[in-house]
Amino acid sequence: MERVLGLGGHFLRATDPAALTAWYRDSLGLDIDEHGQWQQEAGPTVFAAFEAETDYFGSREQQVMLNFRVRDLDAMLRQLREKGAAVDAETQEMDGIGKFGWVTDPEGNRIELWEVG
Repeated sequence: MERVLGLGGHFLRATDPAALTAWYRDSLGLDIDEHGQWQQEAGPTVFAAFEAETDYFGSREQQVMLNFRVRDLDAMLRQLREKGAAVDAETQEMDGIGKFGWVTDPEGNRIELWEVG
């Protein structure tokens, strides 16, 4: 049986695609080229379905949530706050899994940040 090798992309609608792309590059440090390609570091990726009524993604209109692995969650959240991003005050730690924090991008998409434990 053929199997997928990994995530090949994440696509989202935006009222201002150039500005949103710049936010992800400048605020989260995504090293993306002019075609949107990004060579990410190897590591775990979680694929999980949630109940339709979950509030975990923030707005009920948001159907998916992007999760980025980060080296230092506290430093990343501090950096985002300094740039004026909408960072959740709460973080969460799960034994054996890691630490989680959340930020909302300028288009209102909630993003999860994960420091692998």
